[in-house]
Amino acid sequence: MFGSDLAIPVLDLIIIIAYLLGILFVGVYSVRRMKLTSQGYFLAGRSLNWGMVGAALFASNISTIHLVGLAASGYNEGLVWGNFEWMATFTLILLGLVFAPFYFRSRISTLPEFLERRYGPASRMFLAFMAIIGALFIHIGMSLYAGAAVFKQFFGIDVVTSIVIISVITAIYTVLGGLKAVVVTETIQTVILIFGAVAVTVFAILALPDSGIHSLAELKAAVKPEQLSMIRTDNAAGLAWYAVLLGYPILGIWYWCSDQTIVQRVLGARSQRDAQLGPLFAGLLKILPVFLMVFPGVLVYVLFKDLIGADSNQTLPVLINQLIPTGLKGLIAAGLLAALMSTIAAALNSSATLVAVDIVKRFRPGLSDAGQVKIGRISAVAIMLLAMIWSTQGGRYGSIFEAVNTVAAHLAPPITTVFLWGVFWRRGTKQAALTTLIAGFFLGVISFLVDLPVIGPEKVITDGWGIPFMMQAWWMFCICSIFYFVVSLLTPPPDPAQVEGLTWKNPLQVITQGKVTGFMDPRVIAALLLVLMVVLYSILR
Repeated sequence: MFGSDLAIPVLDLIIIIAYLLGILFVGVYSVRRMKLTSQGYFLAGRSLNWGMVGAALFASNISTIHLVGLAASGYNEGLVWGNFEWMATFTLILLGLVFAPFYFRSRISTLPEFLERRYGPASRMFLAFMAIIGALFIHIGMSLYAGAAVFKQFFGIDVVTSIVIISVITAIYTVLGGLKAVVVTETIQTVILIFGAVAVTVFAILALPDSGIHSLAELKAAVKPEQLSMIRTDNAAGLAWYAVLLGYPILGIWYWCSDQTIVQRVLGARSQRDAQLGPLFAGLLKILPVFLMVFPGVLVYVLFKDLIGADSNQTLPVLINQLIPTGLKGLIAAGLLAALMSTIAAALNSSATLVAVDIVKRFRPGLSDAGQVKIGRISAVAIMLLAMIWSTQGGRYGSIFEAVNTVAAHLAPPITTVFLWGVFWRRGTKQAALTTLIAGFFLGVISFLVDLPVIGPEKVITDGWGIPFMMQAWWMFCICSIFYFVVSLLTPPPDPAQVEGLTWKNPLQVITQGKVTGFMDPRVIAALLLVLMVVLYSILR
């Protein structure tokens, strides 16, 4: 089970084991009195308040890939990678104001179900297929590998052994308890995760004087040019300001507004207000990773660049091993586990929902609640096994964080297209949606394969044509939008009754409908959040 080079002190090992057993107990105990109907299993009985929704959104997103990858990216290029966190705030505002009202009022269980109501059953089936592929290859598979690789570096635990242990524990409470167990454990894990990230950041800052850094001016002089800037004029890592501005919303709307793994927490909200405020709370939380996950990578460049050299994936392990004392190291390791397990659990539960509700029930309309739960549990186990097999291939990628976003850049554009134009343009047709999804999916697969350095040493699109992955997402969205509009105009318009309650009559209706109900009105909170983001960007520009 453990290699001969096991590096973990006994106290840290005890803390990690206690955490694993504790989270397993809490996950199973949280649903001991809940009757597991399909609504209870997949949507937590629609009982989640806005705090739980927001914390679960944040925890579902933040994985070991983020903790390791953002630190490594901060070490390499700097705070510019924090745009993946801060730009998420803007798309979470879209989720809260634009999409959540439709999702909640239509009482859907899955995002493909929403697409069926807007366009028809064919679009629902194809989106469910795309969502399962995304969950298996991105959310679960790569997260498993990232966690296993880190634990091998920290503790000498074999990668395959780590994958098996983490998979089994996460699968048990997810398969048995459904979404309620996932969200309860995610809420706890969010606290642990933030605590661990704060501890790492504080210890790194306290170590600066030993390296001769006593002021912000001295820190700026010690880092690379623009390493402390969020907005870059150069195209380092394909993240020039225009690439972020155009490309991120395509990835962000797919991920935050139309991906079952994420939005399932919103579908489980107890009221429309909770469904809207939850994403806004998550948007506030997404400000933190820039300071707690990317910034420590910048500090490690100052503190340990001679030790790390070009191997930036060692940034977080070196930081923890060099600065964190025994005992606290175990808690931070538990934070890494929290990030890993919450992401896997979220994707596993949503995949089970997609298989049971959007695929199996389509062929067996009379399937009972108990039958849906059973199918969901079986499919969760099957998907986890497939993801475990795929996760062993993670070592083929140089940077896991960039690899995940590169895959997303090829998957997201057609989905973003049909959801975005679907809620704002009543003329969009079912033929246009299906054409866009199918054509966009296969174009994405082709462009992904062409851009892999398999045939020859060069990434054809990224290096040969000079189009970074963020801009690839933008241009693919433009192509998909052309498909959508052209086919819509060439086919009969949808029945007005079909789109009623599923589209906005005009974009301004998002903020003008109804009276403002007070300080906690979602529109007021969204406005305050936008002002805060403008201030933060102006400070770190």
